[in-house]
Amino acid sequence: MSAEGPKAAPEDDDLAGDGVNGRMCIVTRESGSPDELIRFVAAPDGTVVPDLKRQLPGRGCWVKVDRALVDKAVAKKLFSRALKAEVTAPSDLGATVDRLLAAQLAGMMNMARKAGQFVSGSSKVDGAVRNGSALAVFHAMNAAADGVRKIDQARKAWHLGMETEAEIPSFRVFTEAEMDELMGQNAFIHAAALAGQAGEGVVKRANLLERYRNGGQSRATGGAGRRKQ
Repeated sequence: MSAEGPKAAPEDDDLAGDGVNGRMCIVTRESGSPDELIRFVAAPDGTVVPDLKRQLPGRGCWVKVDRALVDKAVAKKLFSRALKAEVTAPSDLGATVDRLLAAQLAGMMNMARKAGQFVSGSSKVDGAVRNGSALAVFHAMNAAADGVRKIDQARKAWHLGMETEAEIPSFRVFTEAEMDELMGQNAFIHAAALAGQAGEGVVKRANLLERYRNGGQSRATGGAGRRKQ
């Protein structure tokens, strides 16, 4: 979406701001890196929209990656104060961000699949875990417990074999309905992101979605994934 928002002077553009003055959560008043915050701008009609790619022009403001904080910013009308303009923050802005983050993750999964860095199917996932090429594993929320347990056993075996290395993380981020809508014929029950730039992108976006849905914390089981070099 292209949004120019209420025009701001160049010095007001937060994209060039430092961690103290530019990138500060308008709810908690805590500064953070771009990866810890979501940027928002005003569209030409004055509606607040998320700028996940941090590319839209004009004055922006930031909220920590936490659905509850986005909802709070809407309820307390903090966007108008932060953007220094009369803007409208939709009541479902928090849900919109969730949908966009989920779509962003699904798109990255499809990109990684084309690059050969995302595989699905229990046998391929098991093999990727056991040979150490898996950065993270993913299960549909409706995945059978037995299938999840078998891959968990492979994750534990790899972890024990590497001794001190972090366990490969495991995510369950998509409901069956989300999977059908976002992935279509690429929907999976079990999948794994593999080593490589696209695979790393999948893990990064999965962590972002998990944190957004779970109070700024990821509920993914396991550690950071790859063995240390």
